[in-house]
Amino acid sequence: MYKFGLIGYPLSHSMSKVIQEAAFKSLGLEGTYEILETQQEDLISRLKFLRANGFQGFNVTIPLKVPVTLFLSGVDNIANVAGSANTIKILDDSSMFGYNTDVYGFVEAIPQDIKNDLKGSRIAVLGNGGAARAVAAGLAILKVNKIDFYVRNIINASDMAEALRVNFPNVTMNCLQIERLNNLSEYKMLVNTTPIGMRSKAMGISPVDEEVIKTMNKDSAVYDIVYNPLKTELIKIAKKNKIRTIQGLDMLIYQGAKAFEIWTGKKPDILKMKLAALEEMID
Repeated sequence: MYKFGLIGYPLSHSMSKVIQEAAFKSLGLEGTYEILETQQEDLISRLKFLRANGFQGFNVTIPLKVPVTLFLSGVDNIANVAGSANTIKILDDSSMFGYNTDVYGFVEAIPQDIKNDLKGSRIAVLGNGGAARAVAAGLAILKVNKIDFYVRNIINASDMAEALRVNFPNVTMNCLQIERLNNLSEYKMLVNTTPIGMRSKAMGISPVDEEVIKTMNKDSAVYDIVYNPLKTELIKIAKKNKIRTIQGLDMLIYQGAKAFEIWTGKKPDILKMKLAALEEMID
């Protein structure tokens, strides 16, 4: 009997339980997946709870992807270079090992023709949390030339960018004040890694004004990693202006399937996971 879960805050929008239960079902496995809202100040007590109550692994989301790394016995190479972990495996000796399946999910969700166009390009990323680090690692793997992080707190973001520069010296990384984002014509892709637009957080709000989105070239793309609702305000604006979009649900499914494989050693049915999420969201 497998026992997994999700920690972070807020979690009322989360589809992780739905997709992981579909993963169990697709393989005929017995298991549970629990949603455990956890604020940053409660992280240590939550980790103790998970280890004491038979959990074999868990996912991590906002705002814990970076702080959780302080309590792990080790991390895989991708989590190391990204500086954040979103999938944790609890070992037999109760130690915890971290992985970053967000990087895999982010890259896997990008259509191949868009991937081909990203090489040598310039990308705008909104945010500087654990998801932004994973996105930057994924973009570096795709050989982009430059990443500009648009953030609210330059000092906090500078530490993140410096750590990423060490691991990806071939990619130029800059941190800019979000208020300076007024023209996107030089960017091949805009990626939102903030929770703006998320159900229960700031639904119906776009992190970028339509007038700024209109400056994007028609061969560029908008990628919003927020997956609930399916069409965020940012995605709606991009579609309205005939700019290609990548929605966050595919990233969620791919990273979730990779996490399930890490925990169980078995590959679940990705299509059944996605259908389960879509059914839940449409209902």
